[in-house]
Amino acid sequence: MQFDGSVTINAPLEHVWNFLVEPASISQCVPGLDTLEIVVPGKQFKAVASLGLGNMRVVFNANIDFVELQPPHYAKMKAHGDAPGSAADVVSEMRLTNGAENGTTELQWSAEIAIVGKIAATAARLMPSVTRKMTATFFDCVKSKIEITE
Repeated sequence: MQFDGSVTINAPLEHVWNFLVEPASISQCVPGLDTLEIVVPGKQFKAVASLGLGNMRVVFNANIDFVELQPPHYAKMKAHGDAPGSAADVVSEMRLTNGAENGTTELQWSAEIAIVGKIAATAARLMPSVTRKMTATFFDCVKSKIEITE
């Protein structure tokens, strides 16, 4: 499944970048994140996250790696998560550019998600709506944490 989108954030590009690549900051905004452990600073992490799919809740143990960082404009990460009888692989990218308005940042993101196992059929049906909800929650939180208000 492929997802993408963009969001304008009322903050300078470097400020947005620093927030999005700092585990202590970003972990405040990830829906369903239970724990985050830094394995290799700035490179590799372990996480436990819960995901609600319809009437079931799935807990994933995930390994997350930044595979490419081009500060402050581009990041690519890969994640692999295991849940009882299921697994998920995610490749996600973000691109940051200066926004049309002075002091804003345009963030374009994409995620390719592959789920196999017991929850694959349920995930295929529900993932688009769950992803939209989680993305909105995530970016609302990010914006509330870092946006500059007049």
